[in-house]
Amino acid sequence: MSIIVDTSVWSMALRRNSLNTLSPDVAILRELITNDQATFLGAIRQEILSGIRSVEQFSRLRDYLRAFPDLEIISEDYYPDITVEDILACIAYASNVVQRLPLASQFA
Repeated sequence: MSIIVDTSVWSMALRRNSLNTLSPDVAILRELITNDQATFLGAIRQEILSGIRSVEQFSRLRDYLRAFPDLEIISEDYYPDITVEDILACIAYASNVVQRLPLASQFA
């Protein structure tokens, strides 16, 4: 199974700050990479690379990130065969579950 890793996690992992390497998110990313489960969306790859200022760093990071496949998005990913009623039922269910959580009253 492939996991799409968000830009914020990649960014944290790629920074040189040693505190970032202790993050639980970075540890999970390392595990995903080790298990060949980390994948990209093209937009995430582009977002990461757009933050690089030097040509040398850009080239090095671009080449490194090529090891990770892009997940192809197709129109069915955006328009699944679900109805508005299905979506509203999910929202209602989630709201009901959250309201029953012990700490929910503190955030209401």
